[in-house]
Amino acid sequence: MTTDIHSYLAELEDIPGTRVFTAARARQGFHLNQFAMSLMRADNRARFKADEAAYLDEWSMTQDQKAAVLARDYNRCLELGGNVYFLAKLFSTDGIPFAQAVSTMTDMNFEDYTRMMVAGGRSPVGQRSIRDQN
Repeated sequence: MTTDIHSYLAELEDIPGTRVFTAARARQGFHLNQFAMSLMRADNRARFKADEAAYLDEWSMTQDQKAAVLARDYNRCLELGGNVYFLAKLFSTDGIPFAQAVSTMTDMNFEDYTRMMVAGGRSPVGQRSIRDQN
């Protein structure tokens, strides 16, 4: 059985609310993710916190990526190639627990998100295809 890789990868874009971190997304978000990884160092975190825009200007990120970071629009960061595990360095720099940051990517507040996850997570019913939601 032969599978067309482009068709296969296109199918990954049909999962509601999910951005699969593909090679294309990795290339798109390379500098965004490198910025996030730089926050592992205390001196970089201090420089970032002192002047976020100036620190971001040191990275070859797009203006959209920089704006998403400054707005802490994590969903937009993911759309622009960010990887949630790299972005966790930004959450940590802001003093935000991972689960709380991820909850901002949903339509729920942190308490409702926590209750949902403790209860077993979101039901997959109605969440399998963007095309099927129309």
